[in-house]
Amino acid sequence: MEKTVLYAIGGSPPSRAVLLTLKALNVPFEYKVINVLAGEHRKPEYLAINPHGTVPTLVDDGEIITDSHAITTYLVDKYGTDDSLYPKDLVQRAKVNQFLFYEATVVFDRTFLHMSRGVFNNSNVIPYAKIDAIYKVYASLEGFLKEHPYVAGDQLTVADFSLIAIITTLFTYAELDAGKYPKLVEWVKRLEALPYYAEANGVGLQQYQNYVKSIGFRILR
Repeated sequence: MEKTVLYAIGGSPPSRAVLLTLKALNVPFEYKVINVLAGEHRKPEYLAINPHGTVPTLVDDGEIITDSHAITTYLVDKYGTDDSLYPKDLVQRAKVNQFLFYEATVVFDRTFLHMSRGVFNNSNVIPYAKIDAIYKVYASLEGFLKEHPYVAGDQLTVADFSLIAIITTLFTYAELDAGKYPKLVEWVKRLEALPYYAEANGVGLQQYQNYVKSIGFRILR
């Protein structure tokens, strides 16, 4: 019988988004850590599985999927007892996709990616413009959350998993002000209350924060 294997690392927000999904669906899986700091993502044996050399990678029943958004939606379609985390209704699914794409093209690309490039290249100086970009994301999400408890509507979806993993990582650099972003704070607390949150997101998040603190980063104004 084929098994489900996740290649990932806790410090990676996309990896944690997949972990949240696996835990929410109660899918048994083997977790293989790929230490990107040690260059394990560039080793021939890993590149044979994922030529992009990125994490996470899912191998399920022999099939390989290499993008966190593709992985989370696939998992719900295959293993979900219902479609609540990724609705089949076309309008509702489009709303979830909207936030998955927003996380990929705006939040990840314009904030975390710039931060991580510096951090993982041993640069401890971060220009304030990059911090300002994070606050713009907070403001946008505050607006989206004014009408609904979750980013895509009234129910928890994989879009929340993708966003909570990266937003909490950005707290490492830009503290969340409850006075300015009350809805965003409520949303974070709502996700933190999930029974699998601490294991799936909290542990890896702490690992990331510890590493960033260890290099003594500072903000250049």
